[in-house]
Amino acid sequence: MNRELPKNFNPQEVESRWYAQWEAKGYFRADATSQKPTFVVMMPPPNVTGSLHTGHMLNLTVQDVVVRWKRMCGFNTLWLPGMDHAGIATQNVVERELRKEGKTRHDLGREKFVERVWEWKKEYGGRILAQIRRIGDSCDWSRERFTFDEGLSQAVREVFVQLYGEGLIYRGKRLINWCPRCLTALSDLEVKYETSDSKLYHIRYPLKGKPGTFVEVATTRPETMLGDTAVAVHPDDKRYLPFKDESVILPLIGRELKFIQDTAVDPKFGTGVVKITPAHDLADFEMGLRHGLEQISVIGEDATITAAGGAYQGLDRFKAREKIVEDLEAQGLLVKVESLANSVGRCERCSTIVEPLLSTQWFVKIKPLAEPAIEAVETGRTRFIPPSWANTYFEWMRNIRDWCISRQLWWGHRIPAWYCPCGEIIVSKIEPKRCPKCGSTVLQQDNDVLDTWFSSGLWPFSTLGWPEKTADLKAFYPGSVLVTGYDIIFFWVARMMMFGMKFMGAVPFREVYITGIIRDAQRQKMSKSKGNVVDPLELCDKYGTDAVRFAFARMGAPGTDITLADDLFESYRNFATKIWNAARFSMRYLESEGRILTSSELKQMDLSLADRWILARLGRAIEEANASLTAYNLHEASRTIYRFFWHEFCDWYLEMVKLHPDSSKQVLLYVLENALRLLHPFMPFLTEELWQTIPHSGDSVMIAAYPQAEPALRDTQAEDAMEKVQDVIVKVRNIRSEKNVEPKQAVVLRIATEDGAIAGILTAAREYIFKLGNVSKLEIVPQLQGNQLTAQAVAAGCALEVPLEGVIDQNAERAKLQRELEKAQKEADSLERKLSNASFVERAPAEVVEENRRRLSDYQDQATKLRSALDRMA
Repeated sequence: MNRELPKNFNPQEVESRWYAQWEAKGYFRADATSQKPTFVVMMPPPNVTGSLHTGHMLNLTVQDVVVRWKRMCGFNTLWLPGMDHAGIATQNVVERELRKEGKTRHDLGREKFVERVWEWKKEYGGRILAQIRRIGDSCDWSRERFTFDEGLSQAVREVFVQLYGEGLIYRGKRLINWCPRCLTALSDLEVKYETSDSKLYHIRYPLKGKPGTFVEVATTRPETMLGDTAVAVHPDDKRYLPFKDESVILPLIGRELKFIQDTAVDPKFGTGVVKITPAHDLADFEMGLRHGLEQISVIGEDATITAAGGAYQGLDRFKAREKIVEDLEAQGLLVKVESLANSVGRCERCSTIVEPLLSTQWFVKIKPLAEPAIEAVETGRTRFIPPSWANTYFEWMRNIRDWCISRQLWWGHRIPAWYCPCGEIIVSKIEPKRCPKCGSTVLQQDNDVLDTWFSSGLWPFSTLGWPEKTADLKAFYPGSVLVTGYDIIFFWVARMMMFGMKFMGAVPFREVYITGIIRDAQRQKMSKSKGNVVDPLELCDKYGTDAVRFAFARMGAPGTDITLADDLFESYRNFATKIWNAARFSMRYLESEGRILTSSELKQMDLSLADRWILARLGRAIEEANASLTAYNLHEASRTIYRFFWHEFCDWYLEMVKLHPDSSKQVLLYVLENALRLLHPFMPFLTEELWQTIPHSGDSVMIAAYPQAEPALRDTQAEDAMEKVQDVIVKVRNIRSEKNVEPKQAVVLRIATEDGAIAGILTAAREYIFKLGNVSKLEIVPQLQGNQLTAQAVAAGCALEVPLEGVIDQNAERAKLQRELEKAQKEADSLERKLSNASFVERAPAEVVEENRRRLSDYQDQATKLRSALDRMA
């Protein structure tokens, strides 16, 4: 508290020192036995493969601001950090490392490969957690979790076994999304769709027994025709009623196909006749089930044609397409090829085009789990911020399909199912010793692992010790708010809602705060492929972490995308410097030891107008900041604090304090200390450093009380009076600037008013006007003289003038006014000529004509005022 502040703020030195102290003293830890109200945030667990990007920085800044605010408001706050094992992503990274050694995972075998992944995780996986510390996030590291921790793995097995026992998990052969590169099934959400330039092929399918007669089929995927088992039309399509009982012959293969009718067919697509391939298209699969069609798989897991493809066996699917089109053309069965913009599904991780395949996988019946999760949002037990995102949630949840949860990977939670040669499937939380049906001990565990989102969906309660009934679970479930991006509402938010309702009987969080997306200065989404990714830690090194945090909070309105630009960070680095300099200035007048008075005690003192005003403005800033933070409007709270600290405290009050520093030092200390606490959640390092150097109560600003609204601070009379004084000062400053009055040259100010109250306010505040406006004399008169060289304005509802004779160079001023008059007159003459042209007035759009008339009026008014000013100088 006695340490003198350096002249310049060094963010890096301050940041590392304070974070280590906060963590060492246990300020981040929650207490399951506390009687305080709880506030719980579960950190969206970043992938173990990751490093911090700007999306993380935005998300984590929002969380930390809210968590620090709640902690200072007296809540028992838990912010639980951790990481996700990220199945496909992590396995891909390690396999990429193996390829550099000329090896594959199969060269190592499953056990050795998994050991290799754990080694990689140990060496690289903690980078992002170190980066989270670097940006000041105050999470409870004593409760850090990993989705592969034994406790969380136990929860995964518990959920799987229970859902299987209830018939909500089943194993079956269904059409799934398959990645030929990752060699695993994907859920619908792991497929990203992109519009691609494709082709639509029109093919003749001969009618059976009617030589020379064909139906024309349109398809984007000729290679799948090898697995066709029917052609279909809409039942109301009159064009094809004559073919109702006919069959067609599959070109190139010769298989007889049924001619069926189904309402799922779009009669406007292509020719209205579609080929049905139940084993390679979702819509065809569903149609095939309705009509009892055979399912023929002609594309294998490696994306090559199977034996069912006859002469095309072994060809890559796209090479097969080329060969099939070539053969159709040779046989006169290719009618035409059209260009088509088509939506193509790609693997979210590797961007390989996904192949729909029939496969035996494990699935979750989603509808019974989705209905309670939908109802929880409908009834407001969980609400979205902004509310519009609830519609996105509902749309997906109400059209949800069963979830394929098995993955053909080696890194992940192994499916707790064992197979006996007798055909029995044993699902168990622990490894079974023998088959309950035949007694065999020859049991083989399922090779597949669970979708990463299965374990992530349990995050809000598995991290608290479930299925054990722990003190943490009792104290901290359900959570308070989830902060996440809108891109994982389906992946993660929905799954947590479903599992929370199912296994805890309560929503996992009461509010879901949706952040926007970070975009570059050209409003493009950031991505590695575009080369426009910004490393947030580089920003922190360049501008200071506090400035970067404040920038994200200031720009981060809920659900609104953020455009990054250097000037954004520069402006808030300047803000941090402004605060530092204001504190250094204030410390000249503050005693090294002293008690901070209460607002009530201050109000009993004989305070100046400036003191009363700054206390009132502080009170308003406190009220507005708390209200904005309560609504998660961090952008509004940060704007309020910025305005108060920079414009009101620094620009006005500190200048006024210089007049009577001794009498204002108690107010100065009170306001500075409260302002630092008000700012702390946004700029934790800077505020701690400054707070520790001034008189204060407590060990750290981060565990001090957050300022709350106090009736004693309200003083509308002082605010109204100071508003008038400031208006006068601003107008005098404007005149000085416009008239090029030398900075050291004091001026006389004459104010015309017959209002005794205003005259009294301005007279009492003349010291402020003298000091901040560089005014040597203030005259309050009934009316202005206006008969000499003056500059006039209106302020505080009064006319004012500043005599300029002897203050400015009249010849130079006259020449300047003459130039401005000539310019204004020239513009006015040009507009008059244009508007006197009947052809222009008749042909130009009405709004253009009206705009020209408005501009003419402005220039004429400007010219009149300039002539009047020149006349006064005559």
